[in-house]
Amino acid sequence: MIIPRRLAASGAVTRIARGLVDPGSVDRYLQSQWQGRTRAWAEHTAWGAVALLSGHDPEWLGAVQASRLRSALRDISEVDDLLTRLRDRARVQTYVAHRAALPRLREQIASTDLRLLGITDAVDESIDGYLAQPDLSDLVGTLALRVDAGGTVVLRTTEFNFERVRTLVATSTVAALDAATSTDPRLRGVGHRVLSELLEAYR
Repeated sequence: MIIPRRLAASGAVTRIARGLVDPGSVDRYLQSQWQGRTRAWAEHTAWGAVALLSGHDPEWLGAVQASRLRSALRDISEVDDLLTRLRDRARVQTYVAHRAALPRLREQIASTDLRLLGITDAVDESIDGYLAQPDLSDLVGTLALRVDAGGTVVLRTTEFNFERVRTLVATSTVAALDAATSTDPRLRGVGHRVLSELLEAYR
């Protein structure tokens, strides 16, 4: 597989030597992107869909756009199509962090809660959560985070209103979306099941 140089340059995949990238980082990138013919929704629209599936009012959308989004969600029958539509809600990057930095890191991000999916045995030192895009550079520098596809810190950065993001991250919808793009087959299975149930209930 030919990986565009821009992906390595941006940190979306991890370069391990000249002309070589870490296969694990490629796998994680592909899982998060769900490339296909279906177009991804813009960030604010994607978060609007998350809100609707979670039973929240996407008040930042106009009445016409919200109505069209409701209709579009009712037309989605496949979880993979939903994942593609919502993939641009955030940019995903994986890091390695020193153990001493983990408590401070948890304080800075909005963490997904896998317990909402019935998963209670997550590794204590793993972190998966959302962060406002403008805060990423300072956080990485302050806590000496290092990009590494094999790391246990997954940061999902977004430029959308972060107070609204915090509210939505606390839902099973976001937990399922994140699980469904995990490189862990068990998490993917659980995420797909929950998203399928959410889509069915929304109709």
